[in-house]
Amino acid sequence: MPPGIPTDAVTSGLTLAAEAPTLSAANTGFMLICSALVMLMTPGLAFFYGGMVRVKSTLNMLMMSFISLGIVTILWVLFGFSLAFGDDIGSVIGWSSDFVGLSGIGITELWDGYTIPVYVFAVFQLMFAVLTPALISGALADRVKFTAWALFITLWVVVVYFPVAHWVWGAGGWLFELGVIDFAGGTAVHINAGAAALGVILVIGKRVGFKKDPMRPHSLPLVMLGAGLLWFGWFGFNAGSWLGNDDGVGAVMFVNTQVATAAAMLAWLAYEKIRHGAFTTLGAASGAVAGLVAITPSGGSSSPLGAIAIGAIAGVVCAMAVGLKFKLGYDDSLDVIGVHLVGGVIGSLLVGFFATGGVQSEAKGLFYGGGFEQLGKQAIGVFSVLLYSLLVSALLAFVIDKVMGMRVEEDVEVSGIDQTEHAETAYDFTGAGGGAAARTQVPAPAATAAASKKVDA
Repeated sequence: MPPGIPTDAVTSGLTLAAEAPTLSAANTGFMLICSALVMLMTPGLAFFYGGMVRVKSTLNMLMMSFISLGIVTILWVLFGFSLAFGDDIGSVIGWSSDFVGLSGIGITELWDGYTIPVYVFAVFQLMFAVLTPALISGALADRVKFTAWALFITLWVVVVYFPVAHWVWGAGGWLFELGVIDFAGGTAVHINAGAAALGVILVIGKRVGFKKDPMRPHSLPLVMLGAGLLWFGWFGFNAGSWLGNDDGVGAVMFVNTQVATAAAMLAWLAYEKIRHGAFTTLGAASGAVAGLVAITPSGGSSSPLGAIAIGAIAGVVCAMAVGLKFKLGYDDSLDVIGVHLVGGVIGSLLVGFFATGGVQSEAKGLFYGGGFEQLGKQAIGVFSVLLYSLLVSALLAFVIDKVMGMRVEEDVEVSGIDQTEHAETAYDFTGAGGGAAARTQVPAPAATAAASKKVDA
């Protein structure tokens, strides 16, 4: 014992040292793997969306997701992490100078209250920030300038995503302090992105030929590949959001993710068979994504049986919701609103019914004797994020449209945005068949524009 230090002080110090979290190699490794899985979701989303568009827009759709990996990563390191998870300022935003440029963080410094380094938490949350604006792109297929999209992403994550992430997940954020449960992003990711998509399309308008020309997916195998990658990556997205494996909550979330996704896929297919007379691959993929979206906020507070109910409800309601665009007249190209906005709302509100009080927290839903209290909190979270994202996103789109124009020219949209925006095409058929007679020339834009009225690309 060092001289001059009282015995009780030493004992107290040893007790505090024993109670303080220490770096866990297991949790750190697990979270790095989860971060990589969430990163994979953005390319998976690119394939999912890329297969759903017509062939002439495939590369543009892929790039609209991939560019988010570049833009958001740099913004996150420079100041985004500080805004989202820095010290609270007025319950609406964060700021910590040590987080700016990730320059004041020790390599073994732990995220407060957890056994993983700050660097690991930062990179895990980075992948969420990358994915969220990429989700918006599906609603804008075929008609947005790539430069305008890049500018929109840059502004949107700064004024919408970073603040909302702080509201929901940041210590001191007003929705966090209110007690809104969002395990992995029902409000901050899916409602946020879905509402933003609605705001932008209300500004930029419909595609040429909407409700007149056939706009079928050009590659359903690509859609299924993307859905499979999303499903796989979502285990990191959801189970990783508990930031460790010490108490079993992440394991429950892993199970509920699988269960709800399966239930939603089956429910969507059943609805589709009854409503349209067939089980489609697009329906299977869309149903799976709807289940993944709905269980994201709710899976950490529900049981596996509750997850089945949540998934089934989401599968049917989202399948019904995708048809609203034809009735209401808004052109959500790839059903971002019907799946992500509606699915996020369903999953977030159903916490107020299916929370057991025995997994993520002690909060109980209506079906477990908790009354309407948690449901009321969930509703506040849902509609505050929805309205904020909708209004600010529409304003951003309006300003960008006035300054530089968000939409490509009509003839470019008709002939194909890939060639104009990226000087490439997704598939090269010039050597098909091997003979000179079999070789085809890439049609000029005018010729393609004329042909597109007769043949669905």
